[in-house]
Amino acid sequence: MSQNEAASESASRIRGVSYRALKRLADPRGSFVEIWRTSILGELTEESAGLPGAQFVQANLSTSAAGVLRGLHYHRHQLDYWTVVSGRALVALVDVRPVLADPAAHAVVELRELGPAETVTIPTGVAHGFLAVEPLQLLYLVTNEYDGSDELGFAWDDPAVGVPWPRVDSTPDGRPILSDRDRSNPSLLELVESLRLR
Repeated sequence: MSQNEAASESASRIRGVSYRALKRLADPRGSFVEIWRTSILGELTEESAGLPGAQFVQANLSTSAAGVLRGLHYHRHQLDYWTVVSGRALVALVDVRPVLADPAAHAVVELRELGPAETVTIPTGVAHGFLAVEPLQLLYLVTNEYDGSDELGFAWDDPAVGVPWPRVDSTPDGRPILSDRDRSNPSLLELVESLRLR
């Protein structure tokens, strides 16, 4: 399978972020999708990953009901590579690197819908979240084993960030279904201030 047959890449406004549509090979028996291949997607360099010596060390499968929002999560020591296995997700990425350098700067926000066999690579310094548009299975590879001290986040609806999340039709108040953690996350500026104090 050549690079062109394996995947097609689309641009992002955020440095280090890349999106791909993977090729699904199907016949009456089922289908096959090549999720990751170093020779196609490239080595994880310090520039692309946002940290030196990066390699994938853990894989996770997240399942979400329609209307669930997870995020906005932030890692200082981890690159994420997400693949939508089934369903559709509205993915929000927030480049907080400018804000970390200067709290008066604005974060760069990108919102994109991904469906089956589509991927996004998320370097360190880029916060991320998703809204399950329909029942969703999301497979993600990460470059750091789970470490609770690197599980950071800020409010999904922080007005200073302004992610344009849509109304969720499946809930009575139109708001997404959130975990307790995501419901109580601080603002981005509060998170940046707490990182400066560490």
